Amino acid sequence: MQKSNGFLRVIGILMIIGGGIGIILGIIAVLGVGLLVALLAELGETGDEGLLVFSSVLLLISGVVQLIAGILGAANASKPEKAMVCIVFGVLTAILAVLGNVISMAGGGDFSPVGFGLGLVLPILYLIAAFQSKSSAASKN
Repeated sequence: MQKSNGFLRVIGILMIIGGGIGIILGIIAVLGVGLLVALLAELGETGDEGLLVFSSVLLLISGVVQLIAGILGAANASKPEKAMVCIVFGVLTAILAVLGNVISMAGGGDFSPVGFGLGLVLPILYLIAAFQSKSSAASKN
Protein backbone atom coordinates (compact mmCIF):
# COMPACT_ATOMS: atom_id res chain seq x y z
CA MET A 1 0.00 0.00 0.00
CA GLN A 2 1.21 3.49 -0.92
CA LYS A 3 1.88 6.12 1.70
CA SER A 4 -0.97 8.62 1.72
CA ASN A 5 -0.35 12.26 0.89
CA GLY A 6 -2.08 13.81 3.92
CA PHE A 7 -1.62 17.34 2.56
CA LEU A 8 -3.51 16.45 -0.63
CA ARG A 9 -6.25 14.75 1.39
CA VAL A 10 -6.74 17.79 3.67
CA ILE A 11 -6.74 20.29 0.80
CA GLY A 12 -9.10 17.97 -1.10
CA ILE A 13 -11.53 17.98 1.82
CA LEU A 14 -11.35 21.77 2.02
CA MET A 15 -12.06 21.95 -1.70
CA ILE A 16 -15.03 19.61 -1.28
CA ILE A 17 -16.44 21.99 1.32
CA GLY A 18 -15.71 25.05 -0.85
CA GLY A 19 -17.14 23.36 -3.93
CA GLY A 20 -20.32 22.42 -2.10
CA ILE A 21 -20.75 26.00 -0.93
CA GLY A 22 -19.99 27.23 -4.44
CA ILE A 23 -22.64 24.93 -5.94
CA ILE A 24 -25.26 26.15 -3.45
CA LEU A 25 -24.38 29.80 -4.14
CA GLY A 26 -24.26 29.11 -7.88
CA ILE A 27 -27.76 27.61 -7.83
CA ILE A 28 -29.04 30.60 -5.86
CA ALA A 29 -27.33 32.98 -8.31
CA VAL A 30 -28.71 31.22 -11.40
CA LEU A 31 -32.22 31.19 -9.95
CA GLY A 32 -31.95 34.82 -8.84
CA VAL A 33 -30.69 35.98 -12.22
CA GLY A 34 -33.43 34.00 -13.95
CA LEU A 35 -36.00 35.67 -11.74
CA LEU A 36 -34.50 39.09 -12.40
CA VAL A 37 -34.47 38.56 -16.17
CA ALA A 38 -38.09 37.36 -16.07
CA LEU A 39 -39.10 40.37 -13.97
CA LEU A 40 -37.36 42.81 -16.28
CA ALA A 41 -39.01 41.18 -19.29
CA GLU A 42 -42.41 41.44 -17.58
CA LEU A 43 -41.81 45.15 -16.96
CA GLY A 44 -40.80 45.64 -20.57
CA GLU A 45 -37.26 46.59 -19.68
CA THR A 46 -34.58 45.39 -22.01
CA GLY A 47 -31.02 45.32 -21.02
CA ASP A 48 -27.86 43.38 -21.36
CA GLU A 49 -28.15 40.70 -18.69
CA GLY A 50 -25.77 38.42 -20.58
CA LEU A 51 -22.78 39.10 -18.33
CA LEU A 52 -24.90 38.56 -15.25
CA VAL A 53 -26.22 35.24 -16.56
CA PHE A 54 -22.73 34.14 -17.63
CA SER A 55 -21.16 35.01 -14.29
CA SER A 56 -23.84 33.12 -12.32
CA VAL A 57 -23.42 30.03 -14.52
CA LEU A 58 -19.63 30.35 -14.18
CA LEU A 59 -20.02 30.37 -10.39
CA LEU A 60 -22.01 27.14 -10.58
CA ILE A 61 -19.51 25.51 -12.94
CA SER A 62 -16.61 26.61 -10.72
CA GLY A 63 -18.28 25.01 -7.71
CA VAL A 64 -18.77 21.74 -9.58
CA VAL A 65 -15.16 21.67 -10.81
CA GLN A 66 -13.87 22.48 -7.32
CA LEU A 67 -16.03 19.73 -5.81
CA ILE A 68 -14.76 17.19 -8.36
CA ALA A 69 -11.16 18.29 -7.76
CA GLY A 70 -11.63 17.92 -4.02
CA ILE A 71 -13.14 14.46 -4.34
CA LEU A 72 -10.31 13.37 -6.64
CA GLY A 73 -7.69 14.78 -4.29
CA ALA A 74 -9.14 13.16 -1.19
CA ALA A 75 -9.77 9.83 -2.93
CA ASN A 76 -6.40 9.66 -4.69
CA ALA A 77 -4.18 10.93 -1.88
CA SER A 78 -2.69 7.45 -1.53
CA LYS A 79 -2.45 6.87 -5.31
CA PRO A 80 0.46 8.92 -6.69
CA GLU A 81 -0.14 7.46 -10.15
CA LYS A 82 -3.41 9.46 -10.23
CA ALA A 83 -1.66 12.76 -9.48
CA MET A 84 -1.89 13.98 -13.08
CA VAL A 85 -5.70 13.97 -12.93
CA CYS A 86 -5.50 16.06 -9.76
CA ILE A 87 -3.09 18.47 -11.46
CA VAL A 88 -5.48 18.93 -14.40
CA PHE A 89 -8.42 19.69 -12.09
CA GLY A 90 -6.24 21.97 -9.96
CA VAL A 91 -5.30 23.99 -13.04
CA LEU A 92 -8.97 24.14 -14.12
CA THR A 93 -9.95 25.39 -10.67
CA ALA A 94 -7.27 28.08 -10.75
CA ILE A 95 -8.27 29.18 -14.27
CA LEU A 96 -11.91 29.47 -13.23
CA ALA A 97 -10.91 31.54 -10.18
CA VAL A 98 -8.96 33.95 -12.39
CA LEU A 99 -11.78 34.06 -14.94
CA GLY A 100 -14.25 34.93 -12.19
CA ASN A 101 -12.13 37.92 -11.18
CA VAL A 102 -11.75 39.05 -14.79
CA ILE A 103 -15.52 38.91 -15.31
CA SER A 104 -16.05 40.83 -12.07
CA MET A 105 -13.80 43.59 -13.35
CA ALA A 106 -15.45 43.52 -16.79
CA GLY A 107 -18.81 44.03 -15.05
CA GLY A 108 -17.56 47.19 -13.41
CA GLY A 109 -16.15 45.81 -10.17
CA ASP A 110 -12.85 46.96 -8.75
CA PHE A 111 -9.78 44.73 -8.75
CA SER A 112 -9.08 43.44 -5.26
CA PRO A 113 -5.61 41.92 -4.86
CA VAL A 114 -6.68 40.38 -1.53
CA GLY A 115 -9.80 38.81 -3.04
CA PHE A 116 -7.82 37.63 -6.05
CA GLY A 117 -5.15 36.06 -3.84
CA LEU A 118 -7.67 34.42 -1.52
CA GLY A 119 -9.49 32.93 -4.49
CA LEU A 120 -6.27 31.26 -5.60
CA VAL A 121 -5.02 29.99 -2.23
CA LEU A 122 -6.78 26.61 -2.28
CA PRO A 123 -6.12 25.84 -5.96
CA ILE A 124 -2.43 26.68 -5.53
CA LEU A 125 -2.11 24.58 -2.36
CA TYR A 126 -3.98 21.78 -4.15
CA LEU A 127 -1.54 21.97 -7.08
CA ILE A 128 1.45 21.91 -4.73
CA ALA A 129 0.06 18.80 -3.03
CA ALA A 130 -0.69 17.13 -6.39
CA PHE A 131 2.84 17.84 -7.65
CA GLN A 132 4.25 16.40 -4.40
CA SER A 133 2.20 13.28 -4.99
CA LYS A 134 3.41 13.08 -8.59
CA SER A 135 7.05 13.47 -7.55
CA SER A 136 6.65 10.68 -4.99
CA ALA A 137 5.35 8.42 -7.76
CA ALA A 138 8.31 9.35 -9.97
CA SER A 139 10.82 8.67 -7.19
CA LYS A 140 9.42 5.14 -6.72
CA ASN A 141 9.98 4.29 -10.40
